[in-house]
Parts: sequence; C-alpha cells; structure tokens
Amino acid sequence: MNITYRDDASPSVEEVIALYNRSTLGERRPVHRPEVFEQMLKHSNLIITAWHQGSLVGIARSLTDFAYVAYLSDLAVDSSYQRQGIGQQLIKETQAKLWPECKVVLLSAPKANEYYPKLGFENNPRAWVLSS
Repeated sequence: MNITYRDDASPSVEEVIALYNRSTLGERRPVHRPEVFEQMLKHSNLIITAWHQGSLVGIARSLTDFAYVAYLSDLAVDSSYQRQGIGQQLIKETQAKLWPECKVVLLSAPKANEYYPKLGFENNPRAWVLSS
C-alpha cells in the first residue's frame, strides 16, 4: 500500500473529525465540536499526516519547542488502516522534524497502552492532568 506522509498538508476540520471518528481516538475527543477542532489544528505547531489515494488515513498532532520536548497530543489512524505501521511511521516522521535529543511525550489512550512500549516508549508514572 502506498501511503504518503506530509508535514505541509492542511486537512480540513471535517477531514480530521472524520478520521478521528474512524479511529478509536474519536471516543475521547470533542468530535461534536468543530470549533474546538479548528483551534486544535490552528495552534498545533507540528502536524504530520498520512494519505492514501487522496484520503486522510492518519495524523500525528504535536505541540513542541522542537529542541527539548514534543507533546504528541494525538496519534490517530483509520481503523481499517491500523496494524500496517502507519502510526509508527507517523511518529518517525514527527521525530525527523525534531532535534535528535528531543523527547516525545504522550498520554496513551487506554486501548493503546500495549502499543507504545513496542515502539520504545517508557511508562512514566509522574504524568499529571489538571482538568477544568
């Protein structure tokens, strides 16, 4: 399968919401609020997308300083495209845009807790979340 990875694409809010709904990430994101998604995309400073035949099939959305830390806030792959290495490649493409010593940090979705250790991520029990 020929997947194209891009850091210069600007998928529409509708395309991104549809992708999240086709992945398990839609369960934990405000897919019913396009105005929130618009801001999520607008204020992310590193977005890598995966495309197959003109369709958005994956996204890695990060907030980063590019040198010390990158918060990988969203990693979503269309369910019908999962288990083909797309998520792993999205992370590699993200890392390629960062300084070599830059850390990638994320909060795992419950269903993905077994996935990230396979990619070399280490569990860190010191993460904290302050919800409004």
